Amino acid sequence: MKSAYIHIPFCKDICSYCDFCKMFYHEKLVDQYLKILEQEIKENYKGEKLDTIYIGGGTPSCLTIQQLKKLFQIVSCFETSSQLEFTFEANFDTCSEEKLSLLRQNKVNRLSFGIETFHQKFLKIIHRKSNYEQISQKIKLCKKLGFHNINVDLMYGFKNETLKDLKQDLDLIFSLEIDHISTYSLMIEEHTKLYIDHYTRINDDLDFKMYSFIRKYLESHGFFNYEISNFCKKGKQSKHNLTYWNNEQYYGFGLSSSGYIGNIRYTNTKSINTYLRGHFLFEKEKVDKEDQMVYEMILGLRKKEGVNKKDFYRKYHLTIDEKFDIMNMIKNGLLIDNGQFIFIPKDKIYVSNAILVHFLGGNYGKK
Repeated sequence: MKSAYIHIPFCKDICSYCDFCKMFYHEKLVDQYLKILEQEIKENYKGEKLDTIYIGGGTPSCLTIQQLKKLFQIVSCFETSSQLEFTFEANFDTCSEEKLSLLRQNKVNRLSFGIETFHQKFLKIIHRKSNYEQISQKIKLCKKLGFHNINVDLMYGFKNETLKDLKQDLDLIFSLEIDHISTYSLMIEEHTKLYIDHYTRINDDLDFKMYSFIRKYLESHGFFNYEISNFCKKGKQSKHNLTYWNNEQYYGFGLSSSGYIGNIRYTNTKSINTYLRGHFLFEKEKVDKEDQMVYEMILGLRKKEGVNKKDFYRKYHLTIDEKFDIMNMIKNGLLIDNGQFIFIPKDKIYVSNAILVHFLGGNYGKK
């Protein structure tokens, strides 16, 4: 156990595309939530030394100073390593200098901001309010206060978006001189306002062109594509997210959060009323060795480097090809074996989901 995720589901505004577990900020409700969150952590944390902590949402930065102090008092129970990566998700309009200073005082050393786009015509669609000048000044403030590990999110795939629009967003993001960029193609999820409004996005051909353009642009500007949707400068990979993709164990605390402890994968309830009554767990899945090996492949193949063959053998005392029938996928160019890693070829990363479905649908379970 090396990581913990903490979910803060409250937002000042609700984005039209968001299908994460979230609700409008209400001061008394937040106070109640933090009290129960503390109870959940006390009941379940076993005292391991953590390498990563990630506070996400929702919009954690919408909490008041006093509520943030309470949150950090709760988090202070964690034993942490000297190389701790502590990430905090924030919005530019709810992240004041006072709040940023408080984050620094409480070991936060990585920030993640959702820029999405700089184009007002698209920001209006997703119910976001920001502009380049505001964002640039806030990023400079973050650096001044000592935050030198910053991620920003880029969204693409809006209806009527062009490659020119996308390039303008990339140019502006690059000018911010940050070291990590997460990219997301706009998805229309059920129960979101975009879905209810019957919003349509770009077609798959243009989506592929945009993804390819992003990858080539960022790689030409010193970023490398270490995971399907994530790009960074050397040494700036998200250690927390790598915990997931390396199939390692982690705590999930808070509404709707997921965790992986021992041989159990679990998900917390999405019902705020149920959670506030102290009933945290929604469902759990017992994973045996067979399941763990499948997870190891499906998660690991999201990474550019893929699955480490020696690590797989060390964990499961089987080689990958002893367990999985992957030779046909290698022969057909869907996977590559370079002797050290099994990975998806660079030119097929865009269709990686289809490759993973193919992997699962095949005769993967050699006995």
